[in-house]
Amino acid sequence: MSDMNRWLDVISIDHIDPDTGACALVDGTQVALVRVGEGDTVYAIANRDPFSGAYVLSRGIVGDATGAPKIASPMYKHSFDLRTGVCLDDPSVRLPTWPVRVRRGRVEILLEASLHAAA
Repeated sequence: MSDMNRWLDVISIDHIDPDTGACALVDGTQVALVRVGEGDTVYAIANRDPFSGAYVLSRGIVGDATGAPKIASPMYKHSFDLRTGVCLDDPSVRLPTWPVRVRRGRVEILLEASLHAAA
């Protein structure tokens, strides 16, 4: 792992209810942190809905699409695979995603050097 890569502590897992999302400003970007189920499974996707331009994905409806964890935008109801960011309704659209881990009850996001270079 490069020196530019680092895990950033964002929020307590207890502050994200099961099957809901929370929005966090991470390194200048709005990120939707989505907790799936009662455990420590959390995904990080861009909070901006690419179809409406609104920063609302953290308020979407969490569910399952043929075994894939997904979130549906509260705006136009497009669904996104939480693992990949791919829109399930239009696979040509993809959200940015970040690696996530939960350590000692805290949600951390991996900030990668390549993401900073592209921004």
